[in-house]
Formats: sequence, structure tokens, C-alpha cells
Amino acid sequence: MRKVITGNSASAYGAKVSRAEVIAAYPITPQTSIVEKIADFVANKEMDAKFIKVESEHSAMAACISASMAGARTYTATSSHGLLLMHEMLIWASGSRAPVVMSNVNRANGPPWSVWADQHDTMAQRDTGWMQFYCESNQEVLDTIIQAYRVGEQRDIMTPSIIIEDAFVLSHTAEPVDIPDIGVVDKFLPPFDPPSKVIPGEPYGYGSLVMPDLYMDFRYKIAESMDLARDRLRQVDRDFQKHFGRSYGGLVEFYECEGADAVILTAGTAASTAKDVVDKMRREGKKVGVARMRVFRPFPYEEVRKLAKMAGAIGVLDRSYCFGYAGPIACEVMGALYNISDRPPIRSYIAGLGGRDITPEVLERLFDEILAFKGKGSGEEVKWVDLKGLEGL
Repeated sequence: MRKVITGNSASAYGAKVSRAEVIAAYPITPQTSIVEKIADFVANKEMDAKFIKVESEHSAMAACISASMAGARTYTATSSHGLLLMHEMLIWASGSRAPVVMSNVNRANGPPWSVWADQHDTMAQRDTGWMQFYCESNQEVLDTIIQAYRVGEQRDIMTPSIIIEDAFVLSHTAEPVDIPDIGVVDKFLPPFDPPSKVIPGEPYGYGSLVMPDLYMDFRYKIAESMDLARDRLRQVDRDFQKHFGRSYGGLVEFYECEGADAVILTAGTAASTAKDVVDKMRREGKKVGVARMRVFRPFPYEEVRKLAKMAGAIGVLDRSYCFGYAGPIACEVMGALYNISDRPPIRSYIAGLGGRDITPEVLERLFDEILAFKGKGSGEEVKWVDLKGLEGL
């Protein structure tokens, strides 16, 4: 079935066709319409699931972890401060090996208060042990939910996932989406069958105290599963294409990158605008390209190293910031390339915070800057794009 729907509706349909069995959620702008749509599905008996109304996002994740440990496929959705409130429980979910799937609508954190797109909320959770998928389209939002369950629920993975959509750019913008028949999804996505589960009347301890001689090994097993997930995600993307006719390039999508003099690497919807700019500049004879980082966790270091061999110079565009040396994606790109000989010059760009538009004009200017420092070193290595220069703040 093909419908014109928003990214938030696509998230709801993704949970529905994946047969999520327990949904626990708390409202927050601009996520709320996801769980409202799911609530309608459940109330109208279009979805055989338990919808749990909770008093906070922290409680929503606690409920999802508990249900997952009992053997149910679980789903929730949140945004911004709701995600921050979950932080403790995100670490608990990954440590419990509960493959919860969660949609997060990227929104800036306050203060000052903002409800517009900004990826700082999810980037701030990058070390919690969750897989992170940054989507470019409403179709990708729906499809990635299915893929996340397929990978995360595998017995040697058992890792939770965040499916991410930029606020308003996807969440409240409608476009045509193919909603696959649930029977077709069933052939791709088997029922959740965890290796162990909580059974009423059969007491068993989970998450109990562990002594220092073993704790580190538990954390290593989580890291090992994340490494396994990296290749499994590539395979699932190929399998998805066979079943549904759509592929998203695995972990990183390369657009006109081979032999490019300048490439912008970014995540989320800014990539769509950048592709249009690439088409324009290519017609003008400028060899530019876009690499879209679809999966940030597990970090796609092999694809980043492949990109380094393709491009003359790289600008990493982060719609977020951190208090390290550069933007969060840029920091990891630089780290992945540190020991690579003949790596291209790299510049970190911070742009689009708090919903500020990343326009074609801005991107074309950045491409020209990257072209200018190709072969010369990057000079200014970190740049905040188009600051207003407000004094006294």
C-alpha cells in the first residue's frame, strides 16, 4: 500500500508491520504524533499490542526493557529532553541485552528552549550501547525500523536501536511511502525469540551485582556484539533489497564520491539538499560528492577509510556539537583515519543547530571551501558555520 504520510506516521507504521507487541511511551513535541498514531492502531484493533501509558520517558524505557526481557517485541518513541531523561535506562537496556527499538525525532536541547531539528540529543547518547540510524526520508524511517528489529534481535547481537528522523523536516512533512504488507514483512522478520526470558513463577536474577574480575567482560561482550552488528547490517540491507526492492547503501551511502575532489560527509536530511548541490556543481564541472552516514553506531570505520581513498578532501558536516576537538562525527572520522597513510585533509563544520536551515547556498560555499584546501591541508580545522556574532551571551 502506498500512502502520502509524515515521517512520524511512517514510524508508527514501521512498528505496526513489525508486529511490536508492547509500546510504552510518553508525549513530547515533535514526537507525540508517533505514539498517538500507534494508540489509534491499538484502539481500533488494527495492531495486536499492549499500549502502556507511563508518567515519564524514564518509565517508558523501563517498561520496554521489562517487556523485552519477558520475550516481547517492544517499541517506544521520544525526542530531545525525553531522550536525555532516559539516559540511565538506555545504558540499562544495552547492558540487559534488551533489543528495544526506539524512534527519536531529533530536536535541540535547551536552554534556550527550542523544538527544531538538531542532532545533539542522540549524539549525546552515542556511548550508551545502542545502534544509531540517521534517516534521510520517510520511507527509510519505516524500512529501518524493520531492519533494526531483524538485526538487533539476533541471538548473538541482542542490541537496542534508535531510528532517528530530523524534527519537522521528516517528522511533520508528508511524502509518498510504500507500506509493505504485514505478511511480506513476516517473511523477512521472524518472531522475537530471545535465548532467555523472565517467566512468572520461575525466579531468576538479572543484572545482579558482579565483582570486578567479571564486570569488564560483560562490557566487552556488548562491544563484541556491536562489532558483529556492523557486518550483519550490511547483509540485512542487501536482504531487504531482495525482499522489498529498496537499499540504503548499507552503513554509508556514497553519492558521486569516487574520484571527487571534495566530499561532504553528513547524516540525516542535510544529505538530500547536498545531493542537489552536487548535481548542480557537477554540471558546472566541479568534482564534488556526498557521503551520507546512515549508521553512526556501530561506527562504519571501513566505509570511512574507503571514502578517504575516493576523495581529495573531506568536510564533515555535524548538526551537533561536542566539547571535544571537533563535531562528534568529525572526531570519529579523524580518529578512524589517523593511522591511514595519504589520508585527505579534513575540516569539521558545525551547522544547522536549533533548526537553522542548511541551504543550498551554504552547502555550495562549503564545497568551494573544501575544493580550495584540497592538497594544501585544511588550515582552519573546525568551523562553526554562519554564526550571528551575538555579543554578551
